[in-house]
Amino acid sequence: MIPSAAATRQTSAHPRERIADRRQLRVPGRLTWRDATGTLRFVSVVTRDVSDLDVFVECQVPASIPLYRLVHFQIERPARDVSELPAPLQQGKVLSAVYRVGPYKSATGTPQGYALRLLVDPKRPASSLPREREALAVAN
Repeated sequence: MIPSAAATRQTSAHPRERIADRRQLRVPGRLTWRDATGTLRFVSVVTRDVSDLDVFVECQVPASIPLYRLVHFQIERPARDVSELPAPLQQGKVLSAVYRVGPYKSATGTPQGYALRLLVDPKRPASSLPREREALAVAN
């Protein structure tokens, strides 16, 4: 067995803290991306859980999207009014990156779903925002 190919699972007494709270939410959406040949691809998906920075989607039909591929994710128009959705997802398309591929289905050989990182500016607490500089008079 090749050592680098062996799957390792690290467990710890202290699980990693999440950067945002997840909410279980099932709403229809759509992923669009360009494959290696530049062909535009799309697939209908359903969200499984959503946070302000991440979303896990399950594909309705088999689709193979490579890890780290940039995709556009959008919630279908009728479902955008759900109050639990983060603001960027209520607006329309959000540029996202595939950062985790779910387990593969034995029947199709394709992943059950994908974890997407929404490429949006995270909300920062007011205390960490830069203070506006006071206007200084400069004499020449």
